[in-house]
Amino acid sequence: MSRTKTSLLAALALLSGTSAAALVAAPAGAVAGAAPCTVDYKVNQWDTGFTTAVTITNNGPAKSSWSLKWSYAGNQRISNGWNAKLSQSGSSVTAANESYNGTLPTGGSASFGFQASYSGTNDVPATFTLDGVTCNVDGGPTDPGPTDPGPTDPGPTGPGPDGPKAANPYVGAKVYVNPEWSAKAAAEPGGSRISNQPTAVWLDRIAAINGVNGGMGLRAHLDEALKQKGSGELVVQLVIYDLPGRDCAALASNGELGPNDLDKYKSQYIDPITSILSESKYAGLRIATVIEPDSLPNLVTNAGGTNTTTDACVTMKSNGNYEKGVSYALDKLGALSNVYNYIDAGHHGWLGWDSNLGPAVQEFYKVATTNGARVGDVAGFIVNTANYSPVKEPNFKVTDMVNGQTIRQSKWVDWNQYVDEQSFALGLRDKLVAAGFDSGLGMLIDTSRNGWGGSARPTGPGPMTSVDDYVNGGRIDRRIHAGNWCNQSGAGIGQRPTAAPATGVDAYVWVKPPGESDGNSAAIPNDEGKGFDRMCDPTYGGNARNGNNPTGALPNAPLAGHWFSAQFQQLMQNAYPPLS
Repeated sequence: MSRTKTSLLAALALLSGTSAAALVAAPAGAVAGAAPCTVDYKVNQWDTGFTTAVTITNNGPAKSSWSLKWSYAGNQRISNGWNAKLSQSGSSVTAANESYNGTLPTGGSASFGFQASYSGTNDVPATFTLDGVTCNVDGGPTDPGPTDPGPTDPGPTGPGPDGPKAANPYVGAKVYVNPEWSAKAAAEPGGSRISNQPTAVWLDRIAAINGVNGGMGLRAHLDEALKQKGSGELVVQLVIYDLPGRDCAALASNGELGPNDLDKYKSQYIDPITSILSESKYAGLRIATVIEPDSLPNLVTNAGGTNTTTDACVTMKSNGNYEKGVSYALDKLGALSNVYNYIDAGHHGWLGWDSNLGPAVQEFYKVATTNGARVGDVAGFIVNTANYSPVKEPNFKVTDMVNGQTIRQSKWVDWNQYVDEQSFALGLRDKLVAAGFDSGLGMLIDTSRNGWGGSARPTGPGPMTSVDDYVNGGRIDRRIHAGNWCNQSGAGIGQRPTAAPATGVDAYVWVKPPGESDGNSAAIPNDEGKGFDRMCDPTYGGNARNGNNPTGALPNAPLAGHWFSAQFQQLMQNAYPPLS
């Protein structure tokens, strides 16, 4: 199911913006209300193919369903699409609404898109009809003229709705501050010191798309982002997190969809998100999506042949729905010109061993090249999502020796190839590029809770009496075990969100909003599908994943994602760099 070399190069060109690409728009011929309908048809093309974003606006009576038709003058052939049912017979194309976007009130709009191939010229269709009524759209130029950079000129490389994707979306851009999180942070004593920091919006169930319990839905966040954007650039960070059988190796963040609910994931979750993001008024926002935390790493380490295997992960590996779901999300979201997909890649304490990292790279490449996805749909990867591993361990390196022994022999490092997140992120990046991902791949590191400051922070290396003394005396990560992940005692706010902090790293980000619980420390009945995981219980003695050590979890924690004031206060107290 691999793609041809030509289509792979085209996909890479769409991501990097280094090939000749023309954006051609068929302008509406009248202002809203002067014609029964208008069609905006934007093309991003390369030498053998193109993608198109189409927005129809209904200026006539309200509709409960719609069908848009047009014909091509050339040999254009549509291969796949999103947010509309597309069919083609010869040169004639019909796009009909999906179940979730059929309503078109007077003045209302709907957007969809598709990918297609062509040779020769790729003229914009001359006429569009909406339910048999001709829309007021002229044919558009057959020669893009000066907007076409030509076959030898790469043209503009800057970002924007009418240009190639930015090499790094965070450079030169503000990042969206979620007003709901900001208000909770500001309400805490001392919280105003960080309440203006940008954090990600978690779409952790279908209901979150429209808003839960009166809270902000996706459109509300995007509308607020437009206000924050002003005349500059702005990145909105969204966590795509509702796979079938979600979080197969833990219980605290289990989801609403069963293991076999792939069709529901596609039609009721990914498709509506894609539809909203594709609306023309949001085209000027840069959308950074974190794709399904923990899912693919779980398939690598917990789906068979190890002492960490779970039946749920074996099921998800067997039915392929994690892979199919992630591929579908990459395909649909990656087709949008302003969306940047970052696949979750666990953390160094999970995948840092060669025995895990090699298979992980293979898994990532498989998912990015099957079921409709392309490597061009992937802007990068993110590590340390909602975890506590430091960006850098300042007091030792993985190559250090103590009395002739490598520190990899220490119980803490446990033969890992990495001791912190930045070295892991860059090592992983090299392997991903070697495997076939784009050479411009960018990495994100979640620094929301990995500062490890406060009075317990070591100020220098440990004693040279043994590898364990040296590592334990110098490590700033004060967890009992690197496998501990739930509401860790002693943790602190980490590096503030920063664009391009190192070569190959797109940004330090706060994906896990500080103060939101990782999971409940005791069983709590709920309607969110979230269970009780003993790794969130401070009295639990551990399991194989954490070397049968105590969990180090804080007591009295609420459900995952709910506000945890005691944790927030501790994170501020132990922040590093310290809060002023």
